[in-house]
Amino acid sequence: MLYILYNEDRPEGQAIRAATREAHFAYLERHKDKLVLGGGLLAEDGQTRLGSVFIVNVPSRKAAEAFSADEPFRKAGLFQTVKITRMRRGQWNPEAAPKTAEGN
Repeated sequence: MLYILYNEDRPEGQAIRAATREAHFAYLERHKDKLVLGGGLLAEDGQTRLGSVFIVNVPSRKAAEAFSADEPFRKAGLFQTVKITRMRRGQWNPEAAPKTAEGN
């Protein structure tokens, strides 16, 4: 089942994000078998971090909640809000995805 995890950073969370970044990426690497898509939420300036979004493929809501609860940014208290919603795959067109992380 697919779940989308929408996480908004708490104000002044930059120090937490910086201190936890390596653990965050290591966690995602360890769980790459579940992670369909993940990325940072950005302000319109393209630089300011607002949060993170993950789409995970897991067997249950309980598994999605566990993935979220163990994610290092969340464990460190970075997120002000976390929303976990089941979704279904509708349109799928990876060729339309940008070639770079910046969206180019």
